[in-house]
Amino acid sequence: MLGELLDGWANAQGPVLLQALLLSVRVAALLLVSPLFQAAKVPAPAQILLVLGLSLALSLNLGPAPLQGLTTTGAWIQAIGIEFVLGATLGLGVSLALATFSVAGRLLDIQIGFGLAQVFDPGTQRQVSVLDAAFTRLGVLLFLVLQGHHALLRALALSAERFPPGSNWHLAWAADAVFAQAAGLFALGFALAAPVVFCVLLVELALGVLGRNLPQMNMFVLALPVKVVVGLVALSLWFMAIGGVMTRVYATIEAAWSQVLQPPVPAMPAVPATPQGGH
Repeated sequence: MLGELLDGWANAQGPVLLQALLLSVRVAALLLVSPLFQAAKVPAPAQILLVLGLSLALSLNLGPAPLQGLTTTGAWIQAIGIEFVLGATLGLGVSLALATFSVAGRLLDIQIGFGLAQVFDPGTQRQVSVLDAAFTRLGVLLFLVLQGHHALLRALALSAERFPPGSNWHLAWAADAVFAQAAGLFALGFALAAPVVFCVLLVELALGVLGRNLPQMNMFVLALPVKVVVGLVALSLWFMAIGGVMTRVYATIEAAWSQVLQPPVPAMPAVPATPQGGH
């Protein structure tokens, strides 16, 4: 019944509004999964207006969408589910890339000693360590400074062009891209913090040798401020050359989106072998 009503309304009002309705599910899922709205508290009415405005603007540039087959309630539910999964997969690409900064921050907190201190994160409404919060904010800030939001809009436009609302899209097509990006999450996170961790490791080695030769010294009291000072100095110096690793982190977003939005190549039918001789 619902499918028949929506199909009749589409014939009366035109397909643009229905395309915008389906596309708004994709845009909302992308913004919901990506941490951009979590980094800054955006009011709910502003989020809704942004989603509807983007969806309508993208729908006006699309051709006729494959909505003729959506004549039943089940077909509409399936189409809405596909739009949500596609948008969430695109948002997951941004979320996994920015999670790399969180991994680096937590690793540095443990090595330097800031893991004992917790601060309140208003975006996620939870307690996080100091460098974890700082690196997460840094990742979002650099994403916006490097025009990442423009790339996000281009990815939405490309997804609407290659997979218009109502198209058939399978999550299995994006599995390889998601797994590859998740596999590189910890490697890139360690690469962001590796020089600082190496400096702190050398300090711990030196303190261990010093404590072995001077057992009367309290190494716990001495090691904590020394590690903090050395870690912050090394981190300040590392920021001068960290741009190359950050570029690799943000490049994973584009690589994941390229695979997610790449339509599968249809398999060529097998050509039967020609018999060499006949009777």
